[in-house]
Amino acid sequence: QVQLVESGGGLVQPGGSLRLSCVASGFTFRYYVMNWYRQAPGKERELVARIPPTGGSTYYTDSVKGRFTISRDNAKNTIYLQMNSLKPEDTALYYCVRESSVGNYDYWGQGTQVTVSS
Repeated sequence: QVQLVESGGGLVQPGGSLRLSCVASGFTFRYYVMNWYRQAPGKERELVARIPPTGGSTYYTDSVKGRFTISRDNAKNTIYLQMNSLKPEDTALYYCVRESSVGNYDYWGQGTQVTVSS
């Protein structure tokens, strides 16, 4: 069955960095667009970044442009989110999400918590 397992979250001070990872299994990873979403307390889920199957044209929400980088290693069935210059407003539960067709997010990981606080 499809599994998406995130890791790498934690507590970091403002200005710090974290690298999230998501290991996928149960499907042909290299065929799929993959995404990172996040949800902060009391807020709706937000698409943070998207990467196509070949790792070409990536997408970022405006608030993370220039600070976050999404990447993938199809040989390891893994996507990453490098997060630099973290801000308190980046605090959220971060999810790895498979996109089976445009706008159809069919599998979600369990999430990894990122907390940015001094």
